[in-house]
Amino acid sequence: MFASLPLTALRAFESASRLLSFKAAAEELSVTPTAVSHQIRSLENWLGVPLFERLPRQVRLTECGERLFRSLHGALLEVAQSVDTLRPQRSGTNLTISTTAAFAALWLVPRLGRFYARHPNISLRLDTHCEVIDLHQDASVDLVVRYSLDDYPNLYGLCLFDEFFGVYGSPEQVALAASRVPTLISVRWHNSKLYAHGWEAWCAQSGETWLAAQPVVREYDEEHYALQAAIAGQGLVLASNILVSESVASGLLLPYRGDIQVDGAGYSALCVPGRERHPPVRAFFAWLQEEALLSGHALIPVS
Repeated sequence: MFASLPLTALRAFESASRLLSFKAAAEELSVTPTAVSHQIRSLENWLGVPLFERLPRQVRLTECGERLFRSLHGALLEVAQSVDTLRPQRSGTNLTISTTAAFAALWLVPRLGRFYARHPNISLRLDTHCEVIDLHQDASVDLVVRYSLDDYPNLYGLCLFDEFFGVYGSPEQVALAASRVPTLISVRWHNSKLYAHGWEAWCAQSGETWLAAQPVVREYDEEHYALQAAIAGQGLVLASNILVSESVASGLLLPYRGDIQVDGAGYSALCVPGRERHPPVRAFFAWLQEEALLSGHALIPVS
């Protein structure tokens, strides 16, 4: 069966699909664009279905092409990772994780010491840029932790946390809030609707009339800045129970009206199907599951 597979054509197809460019695939494979085009055309003839739509300045996968790429990309990753584990000269393994700066600073990094202690040979790199990474096209990232309302049917992963938003402040600010209108601390996200009506929803549930009194509102671009402002006693912050957990556990912040909660989105740990079997990724998933359980949050497989 394997002898009849057009392996060279499949490799050219995987590269062109991941890069969405015959020219870029040719550069990656050290061949000409004409050779890549010929290999893909021969694969389409062998399969009897079109794999790409040829547009004037780009190529786009057809539905059949998407199906083939998902399975082929995962299979090639698994083969490459299996071969890599057989190389005796490797004393350690790299693991690259992409996530938000806030999640890294407020939840992940404070716990990473336990991961390093358990897996001293894994070299972990955190990528906290804001750009959303397409894991099927960027092989440099092993795993992402994303914050979203969306599902990810084409990725393997875990839905990490049931999140809600509450109001938190320093002990002094929480004590004063019952007798005066506090300064409100919020987060300004250019790509999220979650904060747009967060204070309105929380005040509506709690019956607090702070917004009608036109309070001072201080906005920050990142959650960790907003939490630091609250810790410093500058006001009350509307914050995720996930990201505020360390500050609450240490007594730096207290919940105000802790029974009032606004639903948030969710955090998911995700990778390309097949990569979850790569030893460093498998180790990180297992550790992440333990940490989430220690934090009192359940994990649910998403695929």
